[in-house]
Amino acid sequence: MTRLVIVGNGMAGARLVSEVRARDKDVRVTVFGAETWQPYNRVLLSNVVAGTMLPDQVRLLDPAWYGDHSVTALLGVEVTAVDRDTQAVLTADGRREPYDVLVLATGSDAVVPPVPGAARAMAFRTMDDCQAILAAAGTAQRAVVVGGGLLGIEAARGLAGRGLPVTLLHLAGHLMDRQLDAEAGLLLGETLAELGVEVRTGVVVEEILDDGVRLAAGERVEADLVVLACGVRPVTGLAGDAGLEVRRGIVVDDEMRTDDPSIFAIGECAEHDGMVYGLVAPAWEQAAVVADLVTGADKTSRYRGSRLVTRLKARSVELAAMGETQLTEDEAEVVRFSHRARGTYRKLVIRDGRLVGAILLGETAAVGTLTQLFDRGSPVPADPAGLLFPGLSGSTVAESPVRMPDAAKVCRCNNVTKGQIRACWESGARDVAAVAAATRATTGCGGCRDAVEGIVGWLCEQEGISV
Repeated sequence: MTRLVIVGNGMAGARLVSEVRARDKDVRVTVFGAETWQPYNRVLLSNVVAGTMLPDQVRLLDPAWYGDHSVTALLGVEVTAVDRDTQAVLTADGRREPYDVLVLATGSDAVVPPVPGAARAMAFRTMDDCQAILAAAGTAQRAVVVGGGLLGIEAARGLAGRGLPVTLLHLAGHLMDRQLDAEAGLLLGETLAELGVEVRTGVVVEEILDDGVRLAAGERVEADLVVLACGVRPVTGLAGDAGLEVRRGIVVDDEMRTDDPSIFAIGECAEHDGMVYGLVAPAWEQAAVVADLVTGADKTSRYRGSRLVTRLKARSVELAAMGETQLTEDEAEVVRFSHRARGTYRKLVIRDGRLVGAILLGETAAVGTLTQLFDRGSPVPADPAGLLFPGLSGSTVAESPVRMPDAAKVCRCNNVTKGQIRACWESGARDVAAVAAATRATTGCGGCRDAVEGIVGWLCEQEGISV
């Protein structure tokens, strides 16, 4: 019997456990999690901060799942070393666990900037961080969030949703500068301002004080709660100490295998073809490949990289960005629509007749169609305006479930197509919860929930079933 040991019980590790069990009931599985929490959906932590979801509502696996599926889960147990000679992992509490196959799913740690007083601030990365932030927010009068990427915006919006005045500080000239162009970043900032978040860009934090932060020019921004959301760094120490190849992440091949053939790495700690992915969809795609190989379900399974679609998960803010969003009109065909008063921005970047990038801020009804074109590299219509405004008469593309092909990918996080949802519905799933239980659609970032509801509703309508 193969002894599979997984180090890390976050979104990647927990997914691998369930993928393995879906393929093979006999592999002996032991998973170590440094956190004491049951595995949870890190993407939805901003909802916990905002108070719109409770910790139990973002859990990925029920506590009874492990016992029901013969999985040994050791939560709150840190793995401190890998002994490659004897093929065993060592833990902080003195355990020695042998393995035939080892998978490192150690994830990432929050980056703490090297500024004086950083220890006074709180990171925003884990459920424990959420609990600490919520406890502090209960008595705080004003908050500062440092970092205007995805996590920072989500944290700021969550705190503002609790009625706390929030200032969001960002080093670059506009928010989410890796995913958005300057105009989209500006409009996003204005949208957040309407929701109670003061945005300041192009500022340098020099010190974190007891009563706020000091900026480079000497200005002080008052706050009794400072949250750091300055990015993440792959956790690679265990792999490096074991002599595995590490660059930015743990280097893996198309099988997600390290330079030790018995050790794999997946998720945010892994570096594949020079890329370290910080989103959930690639981690789950990688977990499926490793599960195929470890169980023998598909010995030809390979990971070929992911095309990234970033969705911002902050209440009352709709944003999707994909691909090469910052190419200029000298480099590609750019189609753009902006309505600043309504906080709406739509941009397509087209090269050689194919969609290579897009930004949708505000109403994002077209995101499904654009994601399909981006994923497949399909030709765009002769008049791309119909992609920005899918409801226009004569548009060649529609979001309606009636016209969506069965091969269309509805849930990118879990690679669920419309055809799979239809098949699930025909097998008796009559609501979103039942479809999610059968296919996992909606259980990743949650951005596909409206589309899944639309498909299920349309199918019920066709059969005259009330929902």
